[in-house]
Amino acid sequence: MFEGVDVDVPAGGLLAAHGPAGSGRTSLLLALAGRMRLSGGAVRVGGHVLPAAGGRVRRMVAIARAAPAVDLEGRLRVREVMAERCLTSPGVTERGIREAFETVDVSPRGADLVEDLGPADRLLLATALALAERPGALVVDDVDEGLPPDAQGPVWQALQRVRGHGPTVLAGCLHPPPLTVGLVALSLPRRSQDRLPAETATVRKDADT
Repeated sequence: MFEGVDVDVPAGGLLAAHGPAGSGRTSLLLALAGRMRLSGGAVRVGGHVLPAAGGRVRRMVAIARAAPAVDLEGRLRVREVMAERCLTSPGVTERGIREAFETVDVSPRGADLVEDLGPADRLLLATALALAERPGALVVDDVDEGLPPDAQGPVWQALQRVRGHGPTVLAGCLHPPPLTVGLVALSLPRRSQDRLPAETATVRKDADT
């Protein structure tokens, strides 16, 4: 999980929560999307306070990727994930998805298996499908996972174009992204439990079991 987070992201902004594995990035993003209940603190999304307005927040926030909870099925073809999104998300059309493809600058072939796409194209495909839902905010985790250095800049530029179309972008990544206008960078350290001395950590583990 995560702790000690205090962040304010303006509407239409870009949050980049970065930190190592185990820092709570995915949990934070799911909490902001109204899909994970907090044990303390307060979250306000678009004027709605969680957890009381959880249903409204979930309807206004689309999740592109937050593995393992949300991710594209690698064994499906691109045309199949497109058809699935049109069936499961009200208002999403093939035309809307293709317009989203143009926004993020990705052009997968319908016959391509999702698992055969490169890491950047797979991320941008997931982002485009979520953008086609016309959400108020969009969550995309593990932005830089598996990306070669020369692909990271274009991917972050694509996310900037996404927010230019309206939604607030809530992103998670291992490393700090390039500084850009409208970026809110949030550094997440490892959980405090992971920073405890070994003896103390052992005692807590035994106590929990």
